Amino acid sequence: MTQNAPHILIADDNPEIREIIKILLTGEGFLVTEAKNGTTALEKIQKQNFDLIILDIMMPDMNGYETCQNIRSISNTPILFLSARTTDSDKILGFSSGGDDYLEKPFSYPELISRAKALIRRYQVYQGKQDQYSAAVSEQISCHGLKINLEREEVYQNGKRIDLTSTEYEMLKLLLINRRQIFSAQRLYEAIWQEPYYYGANNTVMVHIRNLRQKIERDPKNPVLIKTAWGKGYHID
Repeated sequence: MTQNAPHILIADDNPEIREIIKILLTGEGFLVTEAKNGTTALEKIQKQNFDLIILDIMMPDMNGYETCQNIRSISNTPILFLSARTTDSDKILGFSSGGDDYLEKPFSYPELISRAKALIRRYQVYQGKQDQYSAAVSEQISCHGLKINLEREEVYQNGKRIDLTSTEYEMLKLLLINRRQIFSAQRLYEAIWQEPYYYGANNTVMVHIRNLRQKIERDPKNPVLIKTAWGKGYHID
């Protein structure tokens, strides 16, 4: 295991599940820290940086949704929900609270590893940790007072920096680079999450678009930046 190995925090009240996940992730070369509940997870996040946070939902004291909301107030580290709660409303609540991805229990080991690596890779690019990453377009994109510095991976709205998660940033960058192109939910999902579209992924995209609008639009209910082409998808003019 290298000194610069990605560091993952696992928050789950079940020690057996934590141990299984830890064995899987350390076997892939990741550093792993455990937290038995949401409160402990927040304490650890305040003391050190992580490249990924894996959250259970049904935890005592503070559930995963509440923990996620609290994490988002201090960190943009990607969050993967790992839960036996599998309804669409559960997933929407997870994404609405600030989660980046959602994996159902029981999960396959290869899928967990694949999701973890994808989230970490995207976050490292967003944080500028991958020297080989370079944009194929100009270093700055501007639109309606919104500016993206592609070299520094920073977003500004009328001169004020906007803090986005890596998923939100990649989605905004894709729409801005391809202005006036309409992206269907399927096209957006496959481009950002790098996996085949599935039933329910439309809700995933919709919630992330809503979260993004909350951060960059003056009036999220009447967006002027990210527009909806009803029945077709989303675009920026």
